[in-house]
Amino acid sequence: MKFRLILGLIAFLSLSSFQEKGTLKWYEWNEAYPLAQKTGKILLVDAYTDWCGWCKKMDRDTYSNPEIIALLNKDFIVVKFNPELEGRVYKIDSLSFGPREFYAQLHRGESTGFPTTYFINPGKRNIFMDPGYRDPATFKQVLEYVLKEYK
Repeated sequence: MKFRLILGLIAFLSLSSFQEKGTLKWYEWNEAYPLAQKTGKILLVDAYTDWCGWCKKMDRDTYSNPEIIALLNKDFIVVKFNPELEGRVYKIDSLSFGPREFYAQLHRGESTGFPTTYFINPGKRNIFMDPGYRDPATFKQVLEYVLKEYK
């Protein structure tokens, strides 16, 4: 009986650790920004809308890719952001923004469309924008570039 209990516990722990490694950890902005400041990790903001087909394809193809998940969980703080969701407040230090104002801060007047991935180093306040869908191989190259240039 004890053997089965121990074997079951080992199996459970193995599966739960596999689950954690295979799942992308998404944060809300107001949790992610201070965490990125504290850890020195780069913020990745995935700007999407509910009606965007390419956004859904990127979720399905790229953000579910095990290699991308591992890289993102290791080196980035990852945020999903929909500028069309009303009633939310996004804080940057002592400033507060509604969804559209926050989106304006991200795209700085440049027309990008959806999806657009924003990379922010809170300590340096720089932003790199990568508009459009990216397959896993291309997105991995983008992530490696950002780590090299903006960390």
